[in-house]
Amino acid sequence: MIGKSVLFSEMRPEPSWEARFNTWYHEDHIPARMVLEGFEGAQRYRAKTDENYLVVYDMTSMAALKTPEYEALKANPSDETKWMLSNVSNFTRYLGTEIGRHGDVERAIEAPLVFTAMFNVPEAELADFDGWMVEDHLPILMKNDDWMAVRRFELSIAEPVPFNRLAIHYLANDAVLSSPEREQARSTEWRNRLAERDWFKAGRYKGFDGYGPRSGCWCPPLVLIKPLASRVLRWGCLISWAVYLSSRR
Repeated sequence: MIGKSVLFSEMRPEPSWEARFNTWYHEDHIPARMVLEGFEGAQRYRAKTDENYLVVYDMTSMAALKTPEYEALKANPSDETKWMLSNVSNFTRYLGTEIGRHGDVERAIEAPLVFTAMFNVPEAELADFDGWMVEDHLPILMKNDDWMAVRRFELSIAEPVPFNRLAIHYLANDAVLSSPEREQARSTEWRNRLAERDWFKAGRYKGFDGYGPRSGCWCPPLVLIKPLASRVLRWGCLISWAVYLSSRR
């Protein structure tokens, strides 16, 4: 099962220590969270248009970020985590609760790329915006089989830009972004009306390629024996990462 909440965060390392950054993410950042209650999965991506990396953590609910174990992890980071968070740039952090999913998300969750859209919709226009997405925009896009799934989120924490809506589109390939279905979806009367709004023009669109294998959660019995679980998960992540790298050679 894919949880109903996400932590969506971007960071940019310097090229001179990019390899170190990726090692830290796969050996430290992800394993430390995947043994905690409420964390169900993690997938990393790399931006198509800049040097940012993205991680999307799937959680059962926002309560995953309020457990004593998570608070302890945040309060007592490893030395490497302290160094990374002090040196990365372009840091973003968005917390979202799912308000809709479209298509087979379970099948699409490991799609090779995602396309994201963020908006800061005025309160008075949220119903109109959400209606457009559900009734007009997404049904057209998903006529194309390569538009695999879409998840829509209400954002409760948005840093640094105060967006309140996030859509994650799971795509089979880049070509679907130039498809007739997308052209049609972007030219409807409803969409054209919304596109005249300043807040719509200020929306952010960004594509990301999948980077590395997806990490899954560990069951509660392992969480109860956390030190062993952490070691097992770390080795699992390392093996998955090695397999991924060898497949790209």
